[in-house]
Amino acid sequence: MTKLHDLPPDAIDAALADWRQGDCVVDGEHWFIHRGEEARKSGFQHEQSDKDSPELLESEVEGFVILTQSCDVVRKWSERPFVIISPLVAVDPNDLSKIKRGQVPKYAFIDGVSDKNLVGDLDRVMTIEKKEVATWPRIIGCSTDEHKRAFSQAVPRKHSRFAFPDEFNFLVRRLRARLQEKHDKITAEGEALRGLRQIRVRAAPSWEASEVELMFWFIREEEPASQSGAEESLLSKWLGLIPPFGRFKKVEGVIVALDYLTARDYVESDRLDLDHLSG
Repeated sequence: MTKLHDLPPDAIDAALADWRQGDCVVDGEHWFIHRGEEARKSGFQHEQSDKDSPELLESEVEGFVILTQSCDVVRKWSERPFVIISPLVAVDPNDLSKIKRGQVPKYAFIDGVSDKNLVGDLDRVMTIEKKEVATWPRIIGCSTDEHKRAFSQAVPRKHSRFAFPDEFNFLVRRLRARLQEKHDKITAEGEALRGLRQIRVRAAPSWEASEVELMFWFIREEEPASQSGAEESLLSKWLGLIPPFGRFKKVEGVIVALDYLTARDYVESDRLDLDHLSG
């Protein structure tokens, strides 16, 4: 077996030529390493005994996913010797659909390992040398352009989600609870919720204004073949859970397919992450 220090630069570059952002490794043993005191209480293995410095701790994981952009992954080792990775973790199969829709931003859906119920744990990030990746058996993580695009968006969104004001989080607490409760139910409302691509909200004239008007967009994957009173009833029910309060003087909303949302409406609104609101 080739040792890491025996790999010449050309061999490293050749080995990583096909690797892309979102690609994974699962075969073999893999360990996530970080420094910290509290991790020892959570079952992490002790690696360093110097009591005067933070401990180096490691935990075995299912594998890793590459977070580094593809263009940098394939750059020469001499120019870019490192890549950034996150561990793969197993989740409940029932949660995969939520993660795939981006409703749990701490996790990233990866098509290539979804059959194993594995996702990327974006709460944990580690930098390693490309020499290590060069020895891994590659699993293609994103098989289509759609999956590649979704993964590339999931990575930065984990750290760039909009920070809604506390009073807004209070305002939408009942809506959040309702959507989370009904999402997986075998009902018309549950089916409608599962058909949502995302929820966005715009504050006019701004989030900091003394008086604010809110507009909610419940964005469907696609426009239904025919409109029905049931959809209007659901919208009325959801908006009824977020009545005007405090400086939020007006609350409106609409259920719409992404094709019918204007670019201005999209860029002037912020995505509502339900898992973030619950925290």
